[in-house]
Amino acid sequence: LSSQGPTHDEIDFEFLGNLSGDPYTLHTNVFSRGKGNREQQFHLWFDPTKDFHTYSILWNANHIKFSVDATPIRVFKNAEHLGVPSPKNQPMKLYSSLWNADDWATRGGLVKTDWSQAPFVASYSNFEADACVASISSASSSSPCKASAWLSQEALDANEQEKLKWVQENYMVYNYCTDTKHFPQGLPECSLPS
Repeated sequence: LSSQGPTHDEIDFEFLGNLSGDPYTLHTNVFSRGKGNREQQFHLWFDPTKDFHTYSILWNANHIKFSVDATPIRVFKNAEHLGVPSPKNQPMKLYSSLWNADDWATRGGLVKTDWSQAPFVASYSNFEADACVASISSASSSSPCKASAWLSQEALDANEQEKLKWVQENYMVYNYCTDTKHFPQGLPECSLPS
């Protein structure tokens, strides 16, 4: 999901390139007002190239929840009360692409794209989007926003919290919240509960 311009908002799922045989890395990031660097990366508990899987983003005023096959892998809490910008003021569009990011994405730029393997293809199955436009008219009783349960979800239930913990303890390979080299001052939203 992304808006446009130098102060864009963005919510990302990205598969990073790899060497054959290495695990695939699923990269997530949140941008708000043009500032990103809120990245978390995971190796998945399956080979994502062998079958279709469901990758979901639940984005509401309380948090952004990234899930894989209904298993939460990441929650980015709205921490505007701490001065952390949250993507909420710009309309975003959903898009998907294949792009060459071998200057940074493939093991920090060490692995270059093997163009002899082109063309590169991504396939989708059973794509669904449940979205609504937040506006003053959203308060009306006929608004599709008002009827959507995801719009008001505030926190993960106990089962989701357990799954999130399992993924983060076993499959997370990078977390900006523990990267003291890049963030020596720390980030205030990192200590918020899911």
